[in-house]
Amino acid sequence: MPDAKNFFTAEEKELIMKAIRAAEKASSGEIRVHIENFCRGNALDRAAFLFEKLEIHKTDHRNGVLIYLAINDRKFAVIGDGGINAVVEEHFWEDVKLLLSEHFKRGDFAVGLSKAIERTGVKLKKHFPYQTEDVNELSDDISFL
Repeated sequence: MPDAKNFFTAEEKELIMKAIRAAEKASSGEIRVHIENFCRGNALDRAAFLFEKLEIHKTDHRNGVLIYLAINDRKFAVIGDGGINAVVEEHFWEDVKLLLSEHFKRGDFAVGLSKAIERTGVKLKKHFPYQTEDVNELSDDISFL
């Protein structure tokens, strides 16, 4: 059974973090990726809990996004804060989840995450463009519990 911390190679982790940095460089939004081994209940409920635990809800513009993955249970969720949810299309997060699902089914987890981050970054750039005074409010590192 794979372990979340060792699930990705160093190159795959760099691909994911590079996508986060690129998306955040073009916007004032914040994106986090959290990976763990198991999700005992509903993935969206777990993501909502982690959203607060990782303090994603504390961004200035309420434009944080969490992509959550429980590798051994094959569950994932995408959750955005109120600021971004107020401006994206109603089906946007479902489209991101579909993109992830298509890649995950092929075993392309790192590529799927990077593509989902890119797509999210496009929306963040549109609605929350980069500001000269912008600071990186959250770590770009993948988090694990």
